[in-house]
Amino acid sequence: MPVSLLWAVDVYGRVYSLSTRGQQWEQYRDAVLEFKRVTAVQQCCWGIACDHHIYLNVHSSDVPIRYQEETFENQRWNPMDDFSDRLLPSDRWQWSNITGLEQQPLDSFFLPSTNWEWEGDWYIDENFGGEPTEREGWTYAIDFPATYTKDKKWNSCVRRRRWIRYRRYKATDTWAKIPSEGHSGPLPDPFNDISCGGWEISEEPRGRLSLWAVSLQGKVWFREGIHHHSPEGDGWEEVSLPGEVVQISCGPGDLVWAVLWEGQLIVREGITRDCPRGSSWVVVDSPNPEAGAIHVAVGDNVVWAVTKDNKVWYRRGINSYNPRGSGWIGMIGEMVMINVGLNDQVWGISCEDRAVYFRQGVTSSELSGKAWKAVNVPRDGDTRSHSSASSSSLHSAGCFFSGEVRAQSVMSEDSDTKNGPQRAVLEVGACPYSPPPDPPPVDPDVPKPRIPKVTSDSFISEMLSDRKVKREGATTAGPSIPEEEASLREADAKSPSGPGSVPQPVWRAWDPQWSNVDLEETQTHLAVGPAGVRGDAADTCSLSSVATYTLCQEEPYGADEHPLWAWVSGGGCGVDCHSQLNWFNSATALSSSVQSMSLSISPAQTAAWRKQIFEQLSERSKREMDNFKHYEQAIEQSQSVWVKKGTMQWWRDWKPHKWVDVRFALEQFSGPEGNQDGILFLYYNFNEEKKYLHAFINEVTILVPVLNDSKHTFAVYTAERTKQRWPIRLAAATELEMHDWLALLSVSCCDSRGVQGPPSKQALWSVTCKGDVFVCEPSPSLEACPYPTPCDQMFWHQVGGHLRLVECNSLGVVWGVGYDHTVWVYTGGYGGGFLQGLASSTDNIYPQTDVKCVYIYENQRWNPVTGYTNRGLPTDRYMWSDATGLQECTKANTKPPSTHWTWVADWAIDYGVSGGTDREGWQYAADFPTSYHGHKTLKDFVRRRRWARKCKLTTTGPWQEVPPIPLSDVTIIPCGAQSIVEPIPLWAISNKGDVLCRLGVTLLTPAGTSWLHVGTDQPFKSISIGGANQVWAIARDGSAFYRGSVTAQSPSGDCWYHIPSPVRQKLQQVSVGRTSVYTVDQHGNLWFRQGLTPSCPQGSSWEHISNNVRKVSVGPLDQVWIIADKVQGSHSLSCGTVCHRLGVQPMEPSGQSWDYGIGGGWDHITVRGNSIEAPRVRMPSLTASLTDPLHTHPPRRPLSFRNTEENGNAVSSNDWRPTHVTGSQHT
Repeated sequence: MPVSLLWAVDVYGRVYSLSTRGQQWEQYRDAVLEFKRVTAVQQCCWGIACDHHIYLNVHSSDVPIRYQEETFENQRWNPMDDFSDRLLPSDRWQWSNITGLEQQPLDSFFLPSTNWEWEGDWYIDENFGGEPTEREGWTYAIDFPATYTKDKKWNSCVRRRRWIRYRRYKATDTWAKIPSEGHSGPLPDPFNDISCGGWEISEEPRGRLSLWAVSLQGKVWFREGIHHHSPEGDGWEEVSLPGEVVQISCGPGDLVWAVLWEGQLIVREGITRDCPRGSSWVVVDSPNPEAGAIHVAVGDNVVWAVTKDNKVWYRRGINSYNPRGSGWIGMIGEMVMINVGLNDQVWGISCEDRAVYFRQGVTSSELSGKAWKAVNVPRDGDTRSHSSASSSSLHSAGCFFSGEVRAQSVMSEDSDTKNGPQRAVLEVGACPYSPPPDPPPVDPDVPKPRIPKVTSDSFISEMLSDRKVKREGATTAGPSIPEEEASLREADAKSPSGPGSVPQPVWRAWDPQWSNVDLEETQTHLAVGPAGVRGDAADTCSLSSVATYTLCQEEPYGADEHPLWAWVSGGGCGVDCHSQLNWFNSATALSSSVQSMSLSISPAQTAAWRKQIFEQLSERSKREMDNFKHYEQAIEQSQSVWVKKGTMQWWRDWKPHKWVDVRFALEQFSGPEGNQDGILFLYYNFNEEKKYLHAFINEVTILVPVLNDSKHTFAVYTAERTKQRWPIRLAAATELEMHDWLALLSVSCCDSRGVQGPPSKQALWSVTCKGDVFVCEPSPSLEACPYPTPCDQMFWHQVGGHLRLVECNSLGVVWGVGYDHTVWVYTGGYGGGFLQGLASSTDNIYPQTDVKCVYIYENQRWNPVTGYTNRGLPTDRYMWSDATGLQECTKANTKPPSTHWTWVADWAIDYGVSGGTDREGWQYAADFPTSYHGHKTLKDFVRRRRWARKCKLTTTGPWQEVPPIPLSDVTIIPCGAQSIVEPIPLWAISNKGDVLCRLGVTLLTPAGTSWLHVGTDQPFKSISIGGANQVWAIARDGSAFYRGSVTAQSPSGDCWYHIPSPVRQKLQQVSVGRTSVYTVDQHGNLWFRQGLTPSCPQGSSWEHISNNVRKVSVGPLDQVWIIADKVQGSHSLSCGTVCHRLGVQPMEPSGQSWDYGIGGGWDHITVRGNSIEAPRVRMPSLTASLTDPLHTHPPRRPLSFRNTEENGNAVSSNDWRPTHVTGSQHT
């Protein structure tokens, strides 16, 4: 769970934050003003200060907030002056935007506010469409507007070039004032309420926020233009209302509710991607007609409300299609306000003690939760002792409220009224060693003020009933005291008053230091006065309760130590039902019963019990073995055999192809030397004849879960079946049964091959298209030449976790990136997920989550009568289908990938499709299937749009999260550091395209410490670092860049060098080895960079190696491995196949041919950890064999490589001939 913050404001206007991994409130001391309320999201927090102005606090990040300003310089050619700024009257401005309609000279750009600063001066962009231009950056065309080219031609009459300048947002981790100005001028009245959300509006661009505010006159305003490049927004726009509003709440999605002065509620409808402000309001009645609503809070799919009688209400039936809901449900508890955060978690402030409460039990299936629980954690700066209230702790607690600390004795009511309160004043500068005065005797008849510990709704009801009794009169007796509190009171009364006793300070209720926050609770305290300081003053701010509670207290903090909260915001607090929070299990909050239980059993007693149990078991074993020594052994102990049987379905891979019921058996045996092996049997019937298939366990190369919508299937590969792309496909009845068999078979295969424990530092890592992670231990001869280990004989075994890509190096540092761009670092364990027991380590296994999207397509065809409809031709694809159109996929029948995945969002239109879309998400084409574009033409008769739905996976694995920046690519230097403290270079690209350099990565701290931002002119998508700190990167426009002067002293280098791409190709991915650079373009072509030398690290030209390549990985030995898109198998084209480049030598770095390995369904591979150099093979001398008369045998022939391809493509050529399966013949 990533670290996030819960924000709150106390009655003094001080802002606090509580981390999900912390155990105390941290005060935000940068705030100069006092705040009334705040609204938080994950990246920032908005607040209204006492001056009624809005302030913004943007959390600092290793990636700065940068905005690119651009303008274009236009020129026209004439015979006299050549190209000049003398344009025709009908031409565009000399300095304009990209369309030429707006004039934009360089001196017309200003900073939006004082919170921004310029990074540098204007400079010319010399990149055009991924290719470098001439030095001055000019692009040429026939006229304005037209298609521009970087080359000047004879008919080029106009030209233009782009100027760029960046500005950076500098007001991070501080409160920046937002101007209260709209597009027409200053706003008429200040603000009174604020709410931020809208980052999950359906199809809303990433980083966009919606900010709603309410003025003192009851008007509602909407802040426009808030996104990650402009956190302040552009301006305020007024929203029409049916009445005056007092409070508003905005959820992460398209839910916006507000409360009217009359107590009714209104709901905003029509909020979409193109209209984030919505279109209209709908009135909803208050939950209680007699007591109108005063507060409302909304989330993703929930709405909570508070009425004037402080009752809490929950709105049922809320969703994106019905934002009004269906009805109210009364909840137990009384709150002043309520806030809904991420994952629909709920926080509130109780009207009884003004403490922050958290709603427990809120899940996707039970959004209303189960019970309220108080968040009892100390504040920043509080010093507490759990054994006694020391003078220093009371001193610091008192100084937090006033300039001095006063101690008050606990007396009976008679002595209090007759003689007046007796006090001892401790000045702030007093010597701490001064003995305090002896406290007066404690009257045992005086009841102690009760500090309730609220853990359920029943306690809330009891507390609220007690509060009603107290409010009837100041002299009313307090509530009944439980037995445990009574025993504590008696113990305190019997304990003598020694010189070490500490006086009990009190804060004077009649001398407060109030802020300008007007709250009912503070007024209640003001009305108490001096006479209100009594033993029943549970509502007063007295520190006496701290001194009267001892180690065995129920609640470790007194009433005065808890600040009276005024507002809470959990919009940026990421808590779900699986989160383990430290707010409720603090060691200081242990009850006396738990402490006494833990102290009653000493370590010596535990050790004695263990020794006694061990002796008893040893004696029993010896006695039973001695009684049967004279019997003859019935079974040879040299070998033990056990068999596990079951029933499954097997995919018969000859006609007719179908699923066949089979009996499945694993026979495993161990020899006298402890070596283990086994055989896998499949028994089936064919033409009323019993047959079987078998495979030796030591010949199994991989066990792969297969993605299937209807069955729980997995595939068993051997070396022969890998060559033929013809695995044994099995289907279990349930997913649990499939995982049990996979775990058992995985352990058996690892035992037979002697693979134990975590992967080595030299291991090869790969990821399937399903997200499963596999590793392979390389043999020393894997990169041997000319006799390498064939790829089809490599053994792969699964490691827990779910990732999209993995990168490693030869020192054992491994990083991974999930589908949701979350970053993970390898912890050194193995197993996790369904790999439990012997297949998993007991430590270094942590929870892991991942989120990805499931896509379906809506297809339509045009006809002259009705236009575009879902009535297609008989030969058309399904109107709701997958990307191929061959399988029907509707919103109702499309399910998550497996039972481990759960939906976390509803279906939404995806506008991020390649080729672009129109305003409604449609793509157009002439027919199915063909290339699609985002605008309609006269020749377009079909259209489609993509729908996406997010699903979430929760699993375990040897991975720990590296917050907080999401990444899209990562690379680690293949080799480098020699000591455990020497830094290891690691580069990455964020999901926004920023280039980052990780600092502090060592063998001891593989996760590193912080990110260093490396400036770029455009977003990047791929990066790789190789030997000698060579850093290459690919921009999103397909252009290649080289980072110069990267050294250990300067880990980020100095500048980028633009490398020309292959002709008419846009690059997609890059990988750098020790001395070689390989890239893959968007059409699947593999390119090798020629001419790389130490004096010319940029190289000279590109050489085409192969096509049909998806990913490439170059290792520390310059070995080349790829994921091939299409490899010819015995039955069909196998997508996603691991291939190895053969013949890579220093004199021939581009290699000679391909060797095909495991496939298909693979999506990523990295060999950057394998630095095992092959042993040198001495070739036999031909002359020696001819001259030696005793040499009669013929020379040894080189090993024939199966599935190889001479140069050219990664697709198998026609001379490839599959061999028959020998280990699985039909008998």
